[in-house]
Amino acid sequence: MFQPVSSKVIFPDLENRNLKLWKEREVFRRTWDEAEDKPLFILYEGPPTANGTPGIHHVLARVFKDVIPRYKTMQGFRPFRKGGWDTHGLPVEIEVEKQLGITTKGEIEDYGIAKFNALCRESVMRYVKEWEELTERIGFWIDMDNAYITFDNNYIQSAWWIIKELWDKNLVYQGFKVTPHCPRCVTSLSSHEVSLGYREDTEDPSVFVRFPISHDQDNALEAVKAMELDKPGWNNVTASVLAWTTTPWTLTANVALAVAPEEEYALVLSPDRSERLLLAKPLIKTVLGEGWIIQASFKGIELQGLRYDPPFNNVVEHGGQPYYHRVLPANHVGIEDGTGVVHTAPAYGAEDQELGRTFNLPTIHAVDLQGNVEGDYPGSGKFVKEADADILADLEKRNLLYRQETILHTYPFCWRCGTPLLYYAKPSWYIRTTEYKDQLVATNGDINWHPEHIQQGRFGEWLRNNVDWAVSRERYWGTPLPVWRCESCGNDECFGNLDTLCNRADDATKGLLSIDGLDLHRPYIDEVTVTCKCGSTMYRVPEVLDCWFDSGAMPYAQFNVTSNSDPIFTEGQFPADYICEAVDQTRGWFYSLHALAVLLKDKPSYRNVICLGLILDDQGEKMSKTKGNIVEPWSVINAHGADALRWYLLTSAPPGNARRFSQDLVEESVRKFLLTLWNTYSFFVTYALLDGFEPTSAEPGDLTAELDRWVISELNQLIMSVTEDMENYNPTDAGRKIETFAGELSTWYVRRSRRRFWKSENDSDKRSAYQTLYTCLVTLSKLMAPLTPFLAEEMYQNLVLTSDTSEPDSVHLSNFPVADPSRIDKELGEATRLVMKVVSIGRAARQKVKVKVRQPLASVLIMTKTPGESALLLTLSDQVRDELNVKEVRVIADTEASEHLTVRLNGSVVGPKYTDQLPAVNKAFATANKGDIVKAILGGQPITIGEFILDTEDLNVSPSPDSPYAGILEGGYYVAIDTRLTPTLKQEGLAREIVHNIQNMRRSADFDIADRIFVWHQGDSILQNVFASKSLGEYIRTETLSMSLQDGLPDVDAHVETLNIEGMNLTIGIKRA
Repeated sequence: MFQPVSSKVIFPDLENRNLKLWKEREVFRRTWDEAEDKPLFILYEGPPTANGTPGIHHVLARVFKDVIPRYKTMQGFRPFRKGGWDTHGLPVEIEVEKQLGITTKGEIEDYGIAKFNALCRESVMRYVKEWEELTERIGFWIDMDNAYITFDNNYIQSAWWIIKELWDKNLVYQGFKVTPHCPRCVTSLSSHEVSLGYREDTEDPSVFVRFPISHDQDNALEAVKAMELDKPGWNNVTASVLAWTTTPWTLTANVALAVAPEEEYALVLSPDRSERLLLAKPLIKTVLGEGWIIQASFKGIELQGLRYDPPFNNVVEHGGQPYYHRVLPANHVGIEDGTGVVHTAPAYGAEDQELGRTFNLPTIHAVDLQGNVEGDYPGSGKFVKEADADILADLEKRNLLYRQETILHTYPFCWRCGTPLLYYAKPSWYIRTTEYKDQLVATNGDINWHPEHIQQGRFGEWLRNNVDWAVSRERYWGTPLPVWRCESCGNDECFGNLDTLCNRADDATKGLLSIDGLDLHRPYIDEVTVTCKCGSTMYRVPEVLDCWFDSGAMPYAQFNVTSNSDPIFTEGQFPADYICEAVDQTRGWFYSLHALAVLLKDKPSYRNVICLGLILDDQGEKMSKTKGNIVEPWSVINAHGADALRWYLLTSAPPGNARRFSQDLVEESVRKFLLTLWNTYSFFVTYALLDGFEPTSAEPGDLTAELDRWVISELNQLIMSVTEDMENYNPTDAGRKIETFAGELSTWYVRRSRRRFWKSENDSDKRSAYQTLYTCLVTLSKLMAPLTPFLAEEMYQNLVLTSDTSEPDSVHLSNFPVADPSRIDKELGEATRLVMKVVSIGRAARQKVKVKVRQPLASVLIMTKTPGESALLLTLSDQVRDELNVKEVRVIADTEASEHLTVRLNGSVVGPKYTDQLPAVNKAFATANKGDIVKAILGGQPITIGEFILDTEDLNVSPSPDSPYAGILEGGYYVAIDTRLTPTLKQEGLAREIVHNIQNMRRSADFDIADRIFVWHQGDSILQNVFASKSLGEYIRTETLSMSLQDGLPDVDAHVETLNIEGMNLTIGIKRA
């Protein structure tokens, strides 16, 4: 028999019981060990870094990662779910720097790389226990005991193997490029790391700078001739090229000015004839204002070679020849903002560097790798952003600063330390992803993205604009780049595994690779030397790999792959069936996984991906510690349970959407779904125990009751829909449909079936109700198991295993329900939905005239949209009668409905709409047949009055004051209740009120639902007459399980309340029999 179930439940306690059960029965392990003959389903876990405690956004990702493998387990798959830890990179180093109170690479090296990296190793595992505890508590089933760790030697060797594979394809190279550079961390960042750190509304200088046109010119230039620089009278009127920049510090490295070759430029004279400026013609008024006189016009290409004097004389010779700063054509220049002239510093801009390559320009560095200005420039020794003020002051002093403003724009910051990035020319190692750009784009089409728009949107755009991956970092704690370089001839050699390196290592250092406790990190690996073919010594290059490379390597490194013939490529462990992370990973982990897989195997590394939106607070603001709006996961779990948290995260919004989050919102999901279902479950078990019901199976059997057939039809439709949604990686819609069904099961099926459970005789109808509800609850426990694993287990253990021990001993080892199409009655479903719609409108009509549902009424009039609906409704008219508490249900046509309605013009709509024609509209309406108008509205026909055709919003339809019916017209349906109350109806209504109050008293007195009671009553004579009525007295006695209804004082030990019913006093006493 079932174990008793209280209606009062503490979900966290329930969940802890089931955590214990899963451990005792080793359920998670068995999903793998007992499924050797089943097809694999591979989840790739995006590895978190455990140097901080997990937040609510981590719970979001882990819940979505968990739900699909749980579903696939129940569908007969063998899910591979291996955890992992991302342990390398800047985030870890920065935390250790804070711990040591240091900020520079020099301080790290003074402290000692070995000691520093040892602290990094310790740091990344500091919060592993907290991660494991939260992971277990939220029910995320993943193998943490055998988790991969990116600092592990075997993992590093797999990363080396990948680099060697790409090296042999000529896809790894060192290039001198302008790269995003963090001066705080003193290292390059990849393009996808840069995308993580953009900040809106960053304030920077917006300055317009004069670049004086030189007197020393190549006079063969037509533009120089047109400027008449040597014409008498102009010698004292300076002429300058006007350029715009938001990075004044880069002016220290200016070597050229760039113009758009096909745009128009003009030399203009100021209104006071004091100076001349050269800029794009369309921008003259925007930049300079009114009154400037055009003296000469040129195409940008005609200005090529025009010499100017730089703001800082940083180079006088280049390539053994005198160097002249000059204007050059460049296709990247636009005239949307600025002056149409771009100052060029190849050291600090990728487009500038490209222009430098084209015209053999020098690259001048006036700033060091820490972002400090060097040399004799203004602001020397200061960080570039601080030096801007000194540079601008110097320019103003020399009359080179035309105008200074500020601008708010989007600017990249280091995604980990928050320092503004610099674009800095320096050598870095790259993976030539651009060579595979077409394959990256094409194979993206083989991935199922959820939401779908990410595929060709955010991710597809990223792939189409692909740049080579800057994969090296000038840091310490990371996978060492496995490249050794000869100190003499410059030859490079890449090693793909430890054995190969061991064979080539010099005898003096070979032993370092075979010691106990081998550590392949810096500084130990840096001590290993190799003899070059030229006979000189090769040393490892100092860089380490981007930590995003580590995470992108996990499909191979988690299995310690070091060969293309590894079994993972033939035994179904590559590619993954499923991955899931937040939307910011489209340019992070999703990209690194995809790029490496395509370059290595010319195929994607994952088949299906759910891309999650952000978590916001309950006001729609992004969560942050500074705002104080962070919600800690444990506070929610301890208050409401993990299932409530899971349910809210899974169903509150589609996966790709941002979702608001708060304790209150989770509590609402408890009330709307979990408690509703729990109360239905508790109701069933309580009454099943009273009647000794024992299920023979989870199948409903032959059904005769309409209500049973309807709910089983809806159940099978639910199974089909949920299965389809889960197969389409859409747990959100699946959960919402389960919630809707659970609600209708409670508020429609159980509520309408209560009398079947209450009646004393144990007949076939009662058994059918029990079996039907049992089938629904058992099926629900399985359908919701992937989403709310704890509550599903609780219900399954009590409903299934107490009656059939041959079933799997966990719901998570059972099979997912399969729909029986023969049980689906679509016509019955449509009829019941129509009844629900009509009942909803009818209750609104009651509420409108303030008549309680407990008050019986004589009749209801119902007009549907079509004759077919009317016929359908009549088949379930008894349900309408019961739900609206009326004696008669009349389905009417629009002609009869119009007799109970009146219509008038809606002035607030018609007035503004017809303005001058309003008098004519009013006149036409006054003479029109109102009955015809109402019939047209009800029938959805055009509403014609005179020469005008009106819309439904032009009219207000309301009950006719002459009609006894109060109705509501909604969506083409009209439902009206008869408001006339006869004495008999009033008495019946009072009887129902008395029953309602006695039932409330039973709950207040904490009586069991099966307890028989004695009732005493005293009060107003009208109420006493209700008790005295034979039929109504019997009704009260039956409904309240009363042994007797006695007029007089109650026993002294009775529970007594004085009530007010319809303005009349009534004292009731009840006592357990």
